Parts: sequence; structure tokens; C-alpha cells
Amino acid sequence: MQKLIVALCLSGAAAYVAPVAPSAGSKLAASKDEVVALAEANPDFLGKAIGFWDPLGALDTNFWGLGNEGTIGYLRHAEIKHGRVAMAGFLGYLAGSTELVSGPHKILPYRGYEPGLTPPEQWDAIPLYGKLQILVIVGMLESYGEILDPHYTKGGLPGYYPPIKGKRPELIFNLYDPFGFFEQDSAEKKARGRLAEVNNGRLAM
Repeated sequence: MQKLIVALCLSGAAAYVAPVAPSAGSKLAASKDEVVALAEANPDFLGKAIGFWDPLGALDTNFWGLGNEGTIGYLRHAEIKHGRVAMAGFLGYLAGSTELVSGPHKILPYRGYEPGLTPPEQWDAIPLYGKLQILVIVGMLESYGEILDPHYTKGGLPGYYPPIKGKRPELIFNLYDPFGFFEQDSAEKKARGRLAEVNNGRLAM
């Protein structure tokens, strides 16, 4: 919890928007001074009103022997990832509250489905094997997201998720930007998107 609270206060400039692998020589958030500068440069309300805020001194710590720079990369990656999960959860809750999802279905989405349930009740109604399948898939995606070169704790881009589309025929689209809408975006537009992603993720959390 302590790490998450501190991660919320770190700068949003490192959020990942476009699926372009960082170069091996890049050095992102390599020092506390750089993180302070990024936080103060954030144009949102928190950046202007508060600026840099680290009451627990997390940027001076060393998590799991990663070193100070690795710890900074870990915290920034954690904020981005948790923000994405919060945004997806918020939209999922809204979708699950609509009649289209929670109403009657001619073909039941899962065994034991009952119409008119709230999103938490819908989750409770899912059979155990269905829940385990969801958790296994999430775990597989989480593990695959750690296969990075360079890793975000070693100078890589925090928030970057590697493409999942490969040579296997069943993988038609990538997890991020499956239709390639953002490939041609300018660097300036990508930078605005990074800030928007982190700020929206903070709001969702």
C-alpha cells in the first residue's frame, strides 16, 4: 500500500502510449532529480498545485536490491499499470451495470447466469472454474509483460508492454493498439497521450 500511494504521486510523463520498444541505451527516470523535474512539469492540477510529493521518502529507498534507480523505475511502472487496471475496472463496472450486459440473454454467458445482478454479484455467480480461467489468463499476461529488454528497473520504459502478436495463427491482434491507430502519431501527440493516461489512471484509482 505504501508503494502504491507513493507511486500515485510520481510524474505521469513516463506513461506508455505507443507500442514502440525503447532503445537499449535509453535511461529513463535515472535519478530523483529527474523525477522531481518531471513531477513539477506535469500540467495537471496536481502538478501545478503540489508538484513533487514524496512524504514517505520512497525515492530514496532500495526495493529488493534493485538500487535507487531501479526502485524509481519500479514505482513508475507500478503507477501506470495500476492506473490501467483501475480504468479498465471502472469501465467494466459501468458496462456490467447496463441492461445489455446484466439483462436477460437467450444464450447464457456462463452456467448459473441470472439477469438483474450488480457487477459484484455477477462475479460471485461465475463458477469457480470460470474465475480460475480469468486469473490464469491475467497471470500469463502479467508474466509476459515482464519479458523486457531492457527491463523497466534497468533503464527501460516504465509502462511498456511488449507486443503479443507473433507467428502463432491464433494471435491476430496485439493487446495494445490492435488496429495500429497510433503508429503514425507524432512525438508531441504521444507525449500528450502519456500524460492523459496517467492522469486518467490516477482519477480512476
